[in-house]
Amino acid sequence: MTTQHSPGMPIESGYVPVNGLEMYYEIYGTGQPLVLLHGNLSTIGTSFGKVLPALAATRRVIAVEQQGHGHTADIDRPFSIGQWAQDTAALLRHLKIEQADFFGYSSGGAVALEIALHSPSLVRKLVFAGGTSYRRDGFYPELLAAGKDMKPDNLDGSPFQQEYVRVAPHPENWHQLVAKVAEFDRTIADRPREAIASLKPPALLIIGDSDIVRPEHVVEMFRLLGGGVAGDLVGLPRSQLAVLPGTTHVTLVDRAEWLSSMILAFLDAPMPETPETTERASAGG
Repeated sequence: MTTQHSPGMPIESGYVPVNGLEMYYEIYGTGQPLVLLHGNLSTIGTSFGKVLPALAATRRVIAVEQQGHGHTADIDRPFSIGQWAQDTAALLRHLKIEQADFFGYSSGGAVALEIALHSPSLVRKLVFAGGTSYRRDGFYPELLAAGKDMKPDNLDGSPFQQEYVRVAPHPENWHQLVAKVAEFDRTIADRPREAIASLKPPALLIIGDSDIVRPEHVVEMFRLLGGGVAGDLVGLPRSQLAVLPGTTHVTLVDRAEWLSSMILAFLDAPMPETPETTERASAGG
């Protein structure tokens, strides 16, 4: 573990042994814990570099890098949302984080969703940005078709590859990472509607208006999470929806001012009342 105090640098970084993996993390700022979960083929920097300073100004930000990504070396194990969720929860237990807010971009949002489903006490609020979905048919069909033809060298020279080469312990494994992510994308499973509807944490769903998912699918997901109501009549729902104009999946992470203003306002808002909290309040507890 290293400790640093330079502006823009993590105050702590290091590796935690979890499930046969040496998992890398960085910590910025102080305050309410906020866990950042990056997207496929990405790192902390490529997913969150532009928005992280604003988030860390008022939050204790814990950013991690999943198996085979960034500083975290790969092991002989397939990629899966469930496994990444288990790895993340184990790392947070090691850091003695009992509850946090989660901000996941792309596949990182799916990991945050998995943690909320299987470790609900760990999640206070959830932000799922970019590629926000719970079923494969939420993606544009042409995107799924293009994924079937993905070759390991298709992304050579991209910003993702350049950052991987810069920070990965084995930069020569780039093509292996791309191939494993392509296989991961082909095998990711759907979640039932009932599972999404059962989620307790308030959720903020964010997509670009030209993202990789169909807007109507995200609206459906928003409704399952309690949205889609006339707020002036019944009050605001516990979950929120944002569609960023002129924004693709890749460029969503560049919208730092929009993201930070929306995310911080959502996280800073009081937790919505539940039947349990209302009952305690009326009882004087």
